[in-house]
Amino acid sequence: MSSDKFSELLQIMKRLRKECPWDREQTHESIKSATLEESYEVLDSIDNKDYSELKSELGDLLLHIVFHSVIAEENNEFNIDQVIETIINKLIRRHPHIFGDVKVTSTADITRNWESIKLSEGRTSVLDGVPKNFPELHKAFRIQEKVSKVGFDWKNKNQVWEKVLEEIAELKDAEKQNNAEEIENELGDLFFSLVNYSRFLNINPENALRRTNQKFIKRFQYIEAELKKIGKSVTDSNLEEMDKYWNESKKII
Repeated sequence: MSSDKFSELLQIMKRLRKECPWDREQTHESIKSATLEESYEVLDSIDNKDYSELKSELGDLLLHIVFHSVIAEENNEFNIDQVIETIINKLIRRHPHIFGDVKVTSTADITRNWESIKLSEGRTSVLDGVPKNFPELHKAFRIQEKVSKVGFDWKNKNQVWEKVLEEIAELKDAEKQNNAEEIENELGDLFFSLVNYSRFLNINPENALRRTNQKFIKRFQYIEAELKKIGKSVTDSNLEEMDKYWNESKKII
């Protein structure tokens, strides 16, 4: 049944490319931002534990995989069968402890083998696999994860926290010097150190910041709603009044 449904989806996409003017005009480049958007919508549904929505969003993401594959087939670049074959081969190659005779005793062994295998596939650096288009916060996290897998890491979280404090002090020094470029450099170093600390806490910083953003949005919208009840908007209010509602929202949200 799954195979039949996948074939049906593929045939629908091919028909749309022939008969729908909009679909026919699309390219890898024109839909790439929508592909990214669908990925984030998958994350939103997971965060909200809305598994009915997750089913729908995974379908949208699968559509984009098929869409790109059909475009590529038309351009004689590759086809969906080759996409599937590539990931099958990659999974088998990168799991020699399952499909081969490699022995492992821990997850750490598996991750070290993983990085070693990827280097043997032609990469010149452990960091080659970090996507350039990642959000910078998540990119920092992945960079740190990857170098950690090959042993380049702090010994414990206390060392990382000391580095955070050091970067805060250096940022304050840069502010005193009133050097804009140096301030930016030091702020970047501080962010990088905080990302490292979050890794030692086993927290993905992108997830943590996303939750904080969502919380802020809900609390600020509470302010707007309460002001509306008294016939006002945020532009008619002041910080003192908005702060009162903000503190109220913290008890609720």
